[in-house]
Amino acid sequence: MNQPLAERLRPNSLIEYLGQSHLIGSEGPIRKAIEGDLLPSMIFWGPPGVGKTTLANVISNSLDRPFYTLSAISSGVKEVREIIKKAETNGLFNGGQSPVLFIDEIHRFSKSQQDSLLGAVEKGVVTLIGATTENPSFEVISALLSRCQVYILEQHSKEELEGLLQRAIKDDIVLNKKTIELKETEALLKLSGGDARKLLNNFELVVNSLGGDKVVISNNTVQRIVQKNLAIYDKLGEQHYDIVSAFIKSIRGSDPNAAVYYLARMIEGGEDPKFIARRLLISASEDIGLANPTAIIMANECFDAVQNIGYPECRIILSQTTIYLATSGKSNSAYEAINKAQALVKQTGNLPIPLHLRNAPTKLMKELNYGKDYGYSHSGEGNFINQEFFPKEIKGTQLYKPGNNNRENSIKDWLMKLWKGKY
Repeated sequence: MNQPLAERLRPNSLIEYLGQSHLIGSEGPIRKAIEGDLLPSMIFWGPPGVGKTTLANVISNSLDRPFYTLSAISSGVKEVREIIKKAETNGLFNGGQSPVLFIDEIHRFSKSQQDSLLGAVEKGVVTLIGATTENPSFEVISALLSRCQVYILEQHSKEELEGLLQRAIKDDIVLNKKTIELKETEALLKLSGGDARKLLNNFELVVNSLGGDKVVISNNTVQRIVQKNLAIYDKLGEQHYDIVSAFIKSIRGSDPNAAVYYLARMIEGGEDPKFIARRLLISASEDIGLANPTAIIMANECFDAVQNIGYPECRIILSQTTIYLATSGKSNSAYEAINKAQALVKQTGNLPIPLHLRNAPTKLMKELNYGKDYGYSHSGEGNFINQEFFPKEIKGTQLYKPGNNNRENSIKDWLMKLWKGKY
């Protein structure tokens, strides 16, 4: 059978669908929308292989509505207008249900292509479902984004992926004719990176490569077969995120040579330069941060320049920024601080704000001691007054720990002087 395993196992109903319980569980918004037949226009955002296209197909199977599909790679304004015309003829305005239009990789639609959807989505001529691996805030125009619900699809858990492998062995019409012993799963899971489609494709590759009716699969077997068959970089394929990961880790590891090499791999593979520039912007804050605050300014200028110039000239700007970040001092203190702060908020909830920090715009609030005993920092020596800013339940908490670099060592000394050794 020529059909790939991932396609043969593609779910057709919510019962068969893998994961995303926050969306399709008993109280999930998408399940409720399907059950009520009140489907909003929406965008599915998540990494490859988490079921964005499959969920759109499941929705189409669950609703008695016309269903149209476009790929942003191969379709343009002409194709969009043709479908809208069909929808107007056969759908809502003729007593029928609003047809569903699914656009895969909607982030690859240009502004004019996205503009062509606006009127139809706003009037309900079509219900749009878009799928994207990129942050919609960057890649979907604000007018269209405001007309859609954005749902985040999460990477599959280890348990879900292992269950999928067992389902393939048991239920697939090709594999269930073989005796397959799955001794180890770690290599398959690691090479899939949480991508269910990639997992099944690699699994089928290993089974077919071993041949015979009895197959024993180990980590060593998987590594040997899959590594041998890895494709060169493809911005739409499996190594997309592997190359980006190597690129960022080379910057983090202060290796400008390797960083520029992986940059060249992406450029030669036709990667979207905005995608690269966004990753540089994130790295400038996550990995360099306060060790060199100028890095984020340079990365932001790089992002703006890439948008204005494009290939081929922007490759020079990308290279300059990559080298600058790789050769900058490193600190993840800001990244660690916000992670700790968010964890603390989730753990402690909405603690009451200390009275002396509350605003007191009314007489009643003043009578309730809002703002009482607050020390105005600029009135103190060195523009500082030692006072508690945390809620009393978590007073004295340290979330920011200065990194070990020249600039943050100075910050640490200054904070220790102010807070008498707290840091």
